[in-house]
Amino acid sequence: MRRVVVTGLGAVTPLGNDAPSTWQAAREGRSGVDFIRAFDASEFPVRIAAEVKDFDPGSVVSAKDVRKLDRNVLLAVASAKEAVGDAELNGFDPSRVGIVFGSAIGGVLGIMEQAEVLRDRGPDRVSPNFLPNVLVDSASGQLAITLGIRGPNYAPVSACATGSHAVGEGAELIRRGDVDAVIAGGTEACIHPLILAGFCAMRGLAAEHEHPPRASRPFDATRAGFVMGEGSCALVLEELEHAQARGARIYAEVLAYGTSNDAHHMAQPEPEAIGVSEMMRSALNRAGIAPEQVGYINAHGTSTPLGDLAETRAIKRVFGEHAYELAVSSTKSVTGHCFGAAGAIEAMMCVLALHHGVLPPTANYEHPDPDCDLDYVPNEAREAQVEVALSNAMGLGGHNACVLVGRYDA
Repeated sequence: MRRVVVTGLGAVTPLGNDAPSTWQAAREGRSGVDFIRAFDASEFPVRIAAEVKDFDPGSVVSAKDVRKLDRNVLLAVASAKEAVGDAELNGFDPSRVGIVFGSAIGGVLGIMEQAEVLRDRGPDRVSPNFLPNVLVDSASGQLAITLGIRGPNYAPVSACATGSHAVGEGAELIRRGDVDAVIAGGTEACIHPLILAGFCAMRGLAAEHEHPPRASRPFDATRAGFVMGEGSCALVLEELEHAQARGARIYAEVLAYGTSNDAHHMAQPEPEAIGVSEMMRSALNRAGIAPEQVGYINAHGTSTPLGDLAETRAIKRVFGEHAYELAVSSTKSVTGHCFGAAGAIEAMMCVLALHHGVLPPTANYEHPDPDCDLDYVPNEAREAQVEVALSNAMGLGGHNACVLVGRYDA
């Protein structure tokens, strides 16, 4: 079996417009949650979100493409360019590099913009660039064009598990010999009045208007819902010998990934989290890793009462007594929930935690929940030399995916 390593990272998130600033903010517990700036949310019961700030698309694409491309695609191009540059992936055979880059919703901002054009100005004024740039696979297609990559290219869609599926399936392309490297990740830009209204109607969002950064508080007894976020994250995955031959810096190794479905409800987690348990067991079994070898889990941890409880139960079921010895944290406490990008962002957090020997904290953890009684790395980062880490993701429709990564020693 070919081994897969991570050689490049790129990110545009509510914490920063590159991977290093995102990581630094996460380890310091600095929140990206604030009042919504993209539109006037004063009439909504929830007026906060975790938005990307001060992003300049003109720094990564032409002025023409800035006008043409949807925001989620622009974020994807920025993160992928950074990751490729970070990996110093130059002079590659374009047919031996793949792209697996997904989104939960795709170009919803472009769809809504052109719907207004149709309503106000008529069908003749709808942009000819509209449809090609709002598809869920528009980001993966544009990345191929921008980077000149001709290998396998597709966009997984599995709601909030999309980014994890992208990283996992990207690694599988390499393992079976289809390619030598893959740009894998996820992107999302859906902070729009309609999406906000939909989540408000579902009563899934936290409304913390006195102090927005406190809104996302995973595993805390007072948690009241998640916070909408946006962003993109890209990981350059590479076959180990290919990376070694060109002298690439290696952050960590992708050991395996697991996937499952709850088969229970479109929006609510299965109470006993049987599917989530099966997902984690699958990854461990595929890698030949014993539960006791895992030292850190970056939890899905959205800050919802039911979701955090179900994930805690699943961790206990899979890891037994070791569940109380490993560290579990949720960086959604500072990034909010970036939907299709979340799994990729959190896989990156695991990679950097192993690489730097630092576990990012769960911010806003102040009131322990007796039913969520694990070590959630409360409020402050922790130095720890962890050998194996797990990134969990669960999405609407019962989709589950996790990525298992290991510390790499040359």
